[in-house]
Amino acid sequence: MGQKQWASRVGFLLAAAGSAIGLGNLWKFPYLMGRNGGFTFLIVYLAFVIVLGLPVMMLEMGLGRYSGRDPVQTYKMVHPKAKIVGIFGVIAPFIILSYYSVIGGWIIKYIISYAATFAAPADFNAFISSNETILWHLLFMVITIAICCMGVGGIEKASKVMMPALFVLLIIVMIRSVTLEGSSEGLRFIFEPKGGFTLSSINAALGQVFYSLSLCMGITITYGSYLPKNEDIPKSCGIIAGMDTALAICAGVAIFPAVFVFGLEPGQGPSLIFGTLPNVFNAMPGGVAFAIAFFILVFFAAVTSAIALFEVVVSFAIDSWGWSRKKSVAIMGALIFFLGIPSALSFGALGDVTILNYSVFDFIGMITDNILLPVGGILMCYFIGWKFDINKLADEIEVGSAGFKVRKLWISCIRYVAPILLVIVTLSGFISVYNTIVG
Repeated sequence: MGQKQWASRVGFLLAAAGSAIGLGNLWKFPYLMGRNGGFTFLIVYLAFVIVLGLPVMMLEMGLGRYSGRDPVQTYKMVHPKAKIVGIFGVIAPFIILSYYSVIGGWIIKYIISYAATFAAPADFNAFISSNETILWHLLFMVITIAICCMGVGGIEKASKVMMPALFVLLIIVMIRSVTLEGSSEGLRFIFEPKGGFTLSSINAALGQVFYSLSLCMGITITYGSYLPKNEDIPKSCGIIAGMDTALAICAGVAIFPAVFVFGLEPGQGPSLIFGTLPNVFNAMPGGVAFAIAFFILVFFAAVTSAIALFEVVVSFAIDSWGWSRKKSVAIMGALIFFLGIPSALSFGALGDVTILNYSVFDFIGMITDNILLPVGGILMCYFIGWKFDINKLADEIEVGSAGFKVRKLWISCIRYVAPILLVIVTLSGFISVYNTIVG
């Protein structure tokens, strides 16, 4: 078995849900709903959760518990040539955390700014263009390192505090947002079935499932390696996917009514959170208190995802290289911090530097989003579905559950449905890269 097991089922579920619930849930999912048919998009998204998200999540969780090892050692056990899938599954979190931590640093800056001056930084663009961002990036990494240094127990304790607090704070902000005069416009933007649902909308829903549930990032394998045999994997995966989707919808209810009330542009992405939402809080009675609550919940969402990404890398160093946890955490944390410095500077000192028409920050994200993750997913389905005795994995998933009634359907999903959908995600990603390069 892995280095240590989860102390409780609740702790595991909150940690696993926290790994999936990240910054993208807070702005991207509700925006995609609004731009791609509203309620229609939600139904299609849920369908893809069922046919892609849940089968792949069950595969990774079952595989992690079956091996009790990190992703590289796990796939090495599956097939000698499958080791590359595990390598992709470790490199991707390493790279993702390097720029995710930069955004995490921005969040800390905003919390401290509101607490100290009762206002956000005066100019968001000026702030991210300054070298100061490196210090906040460092602080976020130090927090992530400190939690992971305590091992599985530290991750579990942090998740037990942060995840319930996140939901409570989100409910508070939701109530304030929907009670604003004119908030119904934002709710209609998200939920009203409408035109605009096209083939690109289907692709958007598919891609969002893949990234929102943290598929093929090594996280579910790593967390699964700490699972006891009596854990009901299908039920747990359903709960995690449900919590992830529920929070994304709640985030839309919390943010978009206010966005429309104050006449803001809903498609701004991360700059919506840092650049324009502070203007909303400024115009609200008691806005500073709600701003602090909002950015704390964003911080919790960021940290629970960051510790999951980091634990994949740490688990690899412990299992594959035989390092102690403290050595793994210190060295890998330092390397990730240094890798993130160019991303932190890509809006300022390195603002004129581009790689294939991408900024440094966007290029780092492109490598993982468009290459490592989807290609790794296709290879995963190939090796598990066709080169490994998939019935062994089905048996593992069945252990601890009240019967794996969709066993045959699950096998068909892994062998046929998931690879096709992952090829679509991959091709879409490569087309996006091509358009950026030639554009």
